[in-house]
Amino acid sequence: MDARPRTSSPSRPTIPDFPPCENIKLSMNKCKKVDELGRGSYGTVWRVMAPGGCFFAAKEVSLSDRATEQLEQEIAILSKFQHENIVRYYGTDKDESKIYIFLELVTQGSIYKLYSTLHGLGESLSDSTVSKYTRQILQGLKYLHDHNVIHRDIKCANILVDANGSVKLADFGLAKITEGNNNHSCRGTPYWMAPEVVNTTDQGYGIAADIWSLGCTVLEMLTGKFPYDKQERNSALFNIFHGNAPEIPDSLPKHPRDFIQKCLQVNPHDRPTAIELLNHPFVQVASARRTCTPVQQVNDRRRRHTLG
Repeated sequence: MDARPRTSSPSRPTIPDFPPCENIKLSMNKCKKVDELGRGSYGTVWRVMAPGGCFFAAKEVSLSDRATEQLEQEIAILSKFQHENIVRYYGTDKDESKIYIFLELVTQGSIYKLYSTLHGLGESLSDSTVSKYTRQILQGLKYLHDHNVIHRDIKCANILVDANGSVKLADFGLAKITEGNNNHSCRGTPYWMAPEVVNTTDQGYGIAADIWSLGCTVLEMLTGKFPYDKQERNSALFNIFHGNAPEIPDSLPKHPRDFIQKCLQVNPHDRPTAIELLNHPFVQVASARRTCTPVQQVNDRRRRHTLG
């Protein structure tokens, strides 16, 4: 039994208690790959088990890959910040051919994966669940924006959810420390990009671009579809360039519709800040209502199928 005393630091109240593996220097030589969590153009993400039995996510990228620049930028950002709604960084390792970044393992994967699973079962994310998730996304964005960091790739695929309903911003490869509207590169994922990001000939952009992407993400959670889902990529970019927001279904209730519309203001100066949006009625509901988590929804639905 470990005799070392466990203490908590009152100076960092938003940071959860450190897990037992916190002080272990992680290396892939000492970790065991358990299974693959995802694969993309950037490389592979593994679930790994460290000495002592703790689990982490490990991003693996070839040193010859151009994605190493994004990975190094992600490390530079995540290593400076700790917040309950931002995926935690635990360290980096490198060998002759690959670089690894060790991150908090968020057990249920992305919100995109979650709503896709629910749709396969004939279900969808409830408005109250989306409200709860949106409030947590805003808390993470407020923390980033307070530190002059713009994420530049907010979408459901880059937001992770744990079994207890805790939501965490992830994938900081495009994130950047910014000063005002000094960004001019067209970075992000089409369909979620703000007009000022697509229109690189304009006067630059800043953290308000994340608010537009947030509006698209809330729309995605509520509808289970990408923004501009009926349009090809170039057609969507054309509409974004000209300030045409994605369609918001009339069937959405008043508060989420108003929240999305406020985020999707073409002029970035007209968009509310993250802290202002935290006072919106749509997300205020989340702080007062206890909801069944979507993970429970999935399990309950599967249980009904089995019993049937």
